[in-house]
Amino acid sequence: MAQIIQSGKKGGKKRAKRILPHMDMTPMVDLMMLLITFFMLTTSMSKPKVMDITLPDRVTDPEKQEAPRISASRTLNILLGPDNRVFWYPGGVKPEEYDNPPPLMETDFSPDGIRQLLLERNRTLFRTINEYRDRVIRGEIRISQDSLQGAIRELKNIDDTGPIVLIKAYKEANYGNFVDILDEMNICGIARYTFVDIAWYEERMVEIASNISASSAY
Repeated sequence: MAQIIQSGKKGGKKRAKRILPHMDMTPMVDLMMLLITFFMLTTSMSKPKVMDITLPDRVTDPEKQEAPRISASRTLNILLGPDNRVFWYPGGVKPEEYDNPPPLMETDFSPDGIRQLLLERNRTLFRTINEYRDRVIRGEIRISQDSLQGAIRELKNIDDTGPIVLIKAYKEANYGNFVDILDEMNICGIARYTFVDIAWYEERMVEIASNISASSAY
C-alpha cells in the first residue's frame, strides 16, 4: 500500500507541497508467502502415483530356457472372474483332472477376503519385514528410506517359505480387479507372484463356479 506524505506549514509561510512516496511492502510479502505455500501444496498433491512392477529377465533363447520348477505346496492360483468375483485354489490340476477339475474356492477383495488368505500364507515373511521396519523406526538400524526398500527387496529374494502366486484373468474380468490384486500383493508383501495366461480347464472351473454356461468349444 502506498502512502503520500505531505509537508506542512513552517513559520507561517506557505511552502510548496512536496510529495514523498512510500511503499509499504508488508502486504506483498504476505501475498508472496501465500503463493509459495499454495504452489508447494498443489505440487505435492499432483505428484504422479507409480506402481512398481518387477519384470522378469528377458529370455534370449526360449528354446534353451528351462521352465522354473514351482513347488506345488507353495503355489496359490488366483483367478479373476466376472462381476468382480475372485476365485482361488492351491497347487495344480493333474492332467487326468482336466475334464473333471476340482471346485474353486471364492473370496473377495475385502480385508477379510483375499488379503487374509495371502497374509496367512505369507505370515513368516510378513512378520520378518515388519520386525525389520520396527528396528529401523526404533533407531536400532540406521539406514535411509531408499536403503530400507532395498533391504526389504533382499528379504523377499532370500525368502523360501512364502507363497508363489499365479494370477490368471478370465476373459470377462475387468481391469479394476487387475489393479486391486496388484495392490494386495504389495500390501501383503508377497515376494513371488506373476501373471500367466489362464488355461482352458481353469476357464471351465470359473464358469462352473460362476454358473456360466460352458462354451461350445469344450
